[in-house]
Amino acid sequence: MIAETGAGATGELFPRPRAIVAPGAVHVPGWLTLERQRELVAACRAWAAGPVPMRHTRLPRGGVMSVQTVCVGWHWQPYRYTRAAGDVNGEHVVDFPEWLGDLGREAVAAAYEGVPGAESYAPEPYRPDTAVVNFYDGTAKMGMHQDKDEKSRAPVVSLSIGDRCLFRFGNTEDRGRPYTDVELGSGDLFVFGGPSRLAHHAVPKVYPGTAAAGTGMSGGRLNITLRETGLGT
Repeated sequence: MIAETGAGATGELFPRPRAIVAPGAVHVPGWLTLERQRELVAACRAWAAGPVPMRHTRLPRGGVMSVQTVCVGWHWQPYRYTRAAGDVNGEHVVDFPEWLGDLGREAVAAAYEGVPGAESYAPEPYRPDTAVVNFYDGTAKMGMHQDKDEKSRAPVVSLSIGDRCLFRFGNTEDRGRPYTDVELGSGDLFVFGGPSRLAHHAVPKVYPGTAAAGTGMSGGRLNITLRETGLGT
């Protein structure tokens, strides 16, 4: 892992360094200000209320995910995107807001600034059209998986708010080693594209009670991932 100089927006006594975790995968600690975190928390609460509510996704073989999920723009269900949530209540998810696309473009620009070869990872313009919002309570986890249901291979933008977690970033071939464990804190940005776009990744553990003050959350971890589906309209 190549550490780089970086400044956080969390007011930490010792700001964590920006890092290139793998080619095309960049961690920017403390990228979201507290104000932006509060705005995102408020938006996620509104989305979670419906028309398609936040829920535990049921997998094709009958398992139920421990995280709770709500989607914006497109509804994700294993393993495809639809406009209507046929596996929940048949309603259409809320439209993807323009301001969230702007935030995604800011995130990609911030992550890839000064990174050699980044122009091939994130061809302009970056146009995310869906957000998958996951809420982790103190016991929720996410197993090793790939974000591969999109036709587009534009970067994935991941934003973390609330409790810290262990984020495991692996390889593109399988769910095993090699992988790198990264601690993601409130306000952190993680972007992966280019040769790392289909890397397996997971959240093996959340650390309850570690949330930064002032985010608007009383507990748990909120993760917002922005993606280009490549599905058009």
